[in-house]
Amino acid sequence: MAMTTTRTDVAQRVIEALAGPGAQLRPDQVEAVAALSEPRARALVVQATGWGKSAVYWAATAIRRAEGAGPTLVVSPLLSLMRDQVVAAGRGGLRARTLNSSNIDAWQQIEAELADDLVDVLLVSPERLANPGFGRRVLDRLAGRIGLLVIDEAHAVSDWGHDFRPDYRRVSDVLQRLNPETPVLATTATANARVTTDVAAQLGESTLVLRGPLARSSLQLAVVDALSPLERFAWVVDQLPLLPGSGIIYTLTVSDAQRLTAVLRDRHGSDLLVAAYTGQLDSAERERLEDALRDNRVKALVATSALGMGYDKPDLGFVVHVGSPPSPVSYYQQVGRAGRGIDHAQVALLPSEADAGVWDYFATATIPDPAQVQRLLAGLEAYPEGEAASVPSLEAETGLRRGRVELMLKQLAVDGVVERTERGWVRAAVEWHHDAEHYGGIVATRRREAEIMRDYTRGARCLMQLLQESLDDETAAPCGRCSVCLGRLPEPLVTRPSDDTVAAVTRSLRGEVHLLEPRKMWPGGAFGSRGRIPAELMAEVGRTLVYADAPEWRELVRSAMTHDGPPPEQLSSAAVGVLAEWSGSWSSRPDVVVPLAAAGLEQLVGGVADHLASVGRLARTDLRISGERPGPDLSSPEEAAAWRSAIVVDDEIVPELRGRTVLVVCDASSSLWPLTVAAAHLRSAGAGRVLPLLLHRRP
Repeated sequence: MAMTTTRTDVAQRVIEALAGPGAQLRPDQVEAVAALSEPRARALVVQATGWGKSAVYWAATAIRRAEGAGPTLVVSPLLSLMRDQVVAAGRGGLRARTLNSSNIDAWQQIEAELADDLVDVLLVSPERLANPGFGRRVLDRLAGRIGLLVIDEAHAVSDWGHDFRPDYRRVSDVLQRLNPETPVLATTATANARVTTDVAAQLGESTLVLRGPLARSSLQLAVVDALSPLERFAWVVDQLPLLPGSGIIYTLTVSDAQRLTAVLRDRHGSDLLVAAYTGQLDSAERERLEDALRDNRVKALVATSALGMGYDKPDLGFVVHVGSPPSPVSYYQQVGRAGRGIDHAQVALLPSEADAGVWDYFATATIPDPAQVQRLLAGLEAYPEGEAASVPSLEAETGLRRGRVELMLKQLAVDGVVERTERGWVRAAVEWHHDAEHYGGIVATRRREAEIMRDYTRGARCLMQLLQESLDDETAAPCGRCSVCLGRLPEPLVTRPSDDTVAAVTRSLRGEVHLLEPRKMWPGGAFGSRGRIPAELMAEVGRTLVYADAPEWRELVRSAMTHDGPPPEQLSSAAVGVLAEWSGSWSSRPDVVVPLAAAGLEQLVGGVADHLASVGRLARTDLRISGERPGPDLSSPEEAAAWRSAIVVDDEIVPELRGRTVLVVCDASSSLWPLTVAAAHLRSAGAGRVLPLLLHRRP
């Protein structure tokens, strides 16, 4: 479809403002802009990262605005992406604004500018679309005036995609409110054929799909295999100074991001600046770190997937993954941050056998469980007509974990089964049906993707070719550059770290202090009590020896903490070391040590308690666990209630506790309810203080 001279001139001004004098839209970009310049257009652009998808919607926005249309509404998934897009739109001569959780103070002014038609582009998150107040204040006013709707990272609309977000389905509400003449553009770099078909169908029958080759010639892919978890950390320590420019080191967990950052700082000091970037940071700190990486003021950010979609640094020199993502599609997206504006970027994957457990979790994490859904719906239906429920109240009343409640409510809202109002959540009239066939297909698809990642880590064939094939790219072919095509690791990558570095990393990690903050609230629900735990029943701040799947302890956990038996000397000595460090902050030295076999490792935790009693000259006594230990699948209130019944302080040990400081040694827990309840029982029996030592904080 050809553009008029006037439209071509407008588009040319935008692309030159974005990319410099003489820059030209490519033919496929021209085709997309031309289509979106016409009323009722629907277009889905599936192109590689760095192709220039944003240039398409900025040029189309400029054309639409020049012809008198209203502002463009861009649905964008991440604050970092919105921030980059606001800057890019400004370079293109467009007035862009965003309404998000980090600029609430500016909302009133921005909404006034929208009312006065002073805004060319409004960027919002899908979560904002789902907010009833936003819909009433902003969307209702814009509904007939939106000049162009852009759905960025549109693979998240499809539950067949690797990053489905229920809130993205709220885009359909916007589509229904649109003036029928409004063009719609969806863009993504990570949609295979099935996701492409699904998204196109949601846009409408006449959707124009523009799909290009997804190979990235600037990326040199490599797999560094057969490293232990500790060796992977050490490999990063050795290799980081040799990697080109600045880049991103991805980890699968927040804990690994924080710990690898600590190791790198310990080994490299101020010579190589690094920082951890996770979803736990507030928006201001995220922005600061994004800017630091963009300006090359840090060598690397050690990040979870929170730093992913849309982060734009054209000269990003490397991406390293310590652990493999569960999907080749998500992996392609993350490595696509590198090499967008340079000829060569190094990409390395350091897989582990432990990655499979993470893959299994993600395969089913977003699939609704019928029993849990019915429990949640029953909780909602218990509210009188006209009364809305909050997420915390539903958590307490149903016994479901809060994150699970939030996810299920969003999923049910997509199907019209529940509705979010400004007062809270209410039950809608639509009956819920569990589409087992549909969800079974999604799980099967995710497991097939995990198999592709196994092929990738094994080097079954060209690495870029495998990624292209996972996205149904018909142009997939051997790249000639990756470690499989070369038959070796490309320089400067090495197969193994030095033994000295491995030893140093082990010492560094085992010397870390892991504070164990006591729980401060009772959970309500099945437990009964809700609210703050009285100070006279709380434990002190304790210590954790092994945190989650800590690589420096992984072999010890595997050999000694998966079945019961006497503790190895290494574990007992490490516990003594924790107490030696801890002793400097004790308000009173422990008098009595008590083992708590929360995970059933009675010989192991009893042996550690005996050793500490001997070394520290402490009295030694026991709690009793009545009946079966609570299982791992209970909700938080149910687990707390079960431990309250299970832990017994027998009368004969009460005199040994009265007024004394008790060290409780627990074998393993993820929830901390065993320690929380044990502390309350011991304090009720007269203990002066309770110091908790947890041998393994399970993920």
